[in-house]
Amino acid sequence: MDVRTTRFGVIEIAEDRAITFPKGVLGFPGMTRWCLLQPGDDACFFWLQSLDEPSLAFVVTDPTLFEPEYSAPIRPEQMEGLGLEQLEDAQVFVIVNKIEQQLTGNLQGPLVINTLGKIGEQMVLAEKRWTTRHPLMKVGAKAASA
Repeated sequence: MDVRTTRFGVIEIAEDRAITFPKGVLGFPGMTRWCLLQPGDDACFFWLQSLDEPSLAFVVTDPTLFEPEYSAPIRPEQMEGLGLEQLEDAQVFVIVNKIEQQLTGNLQGPLVINTLGKIGEQMVLAEKRWTTRHPLMKVGAKAASA
């Protein structure tokens, strides 16, 4: 299928790469069809591109690359809603933002995707250990001149 994007133009993805978020994502409840775009084989950041709105895309990443102890608890009713039979079939991503020279991740609102059924949901974690702007890494820092 052809996907229109404002960042990459028209790109082609396989039909089975479409991910349905029945509830949308926070702030965009009507946007239910998405796909993950991987810039390269060794990429740690991806684009979650809306299939409904060409200008809507988020940078996402696997939070455990930056916080190895991070986990998103999934309740039985959430597993059922995602069509998950086992947790191993889920992939967790977080939305990334850039604030000045800092990349942050919304670790309080992870995206959980059933990799087999291609169904996703944005969870809201009650645990306050994680924030919506959890520091991931610094970017573009200029070297100090001697």
